[in-house]
Amino acid sequence: MSLTVNAKTFGADRIGPDSVTYFGPAHTMSSKDDILLARVLPKPTTLFSGVARTTAKLTRTLTLDGTALTPTAPAIVEISVSVPVGSVAADIDSLLNDMGSYLSSATAKLVVKNQAINY
Repeated sequence: MSLTVNAKTFGADRIGPDSVTYFGPAHTMSSKDDILLARVLPKPTTLFSGVARTTAKLTRTLTLDGTALTPTAPAIVEISVSVPVGSVAADIDSLLNDMGSYLSSATAKLVVKNQAINY
């Protein structure tokens, strides 16, 4: 089983009951390039149907410039989604589309690169 992200193929390496780790093309014994997909199933109560939780986590070892104290270090992007049971598919699509648009925006890139959050 494989996962294609941005024209890169990640192959399934570790499969657990509620998670799968995929190794990417740059993954080696000393360099990370992996995506973890995980879920937490809803836990309903007598008053609430619960929420379905999913996580996608990309970890990649980056080569650092001369200002860093080490030559390499891992960079991590983690997306956590919590959706109430009974959510309408169109609302979930809208939620994910809006966040996806933000993540690829110039504003999000400035926030990550410059650690500036007030605009």
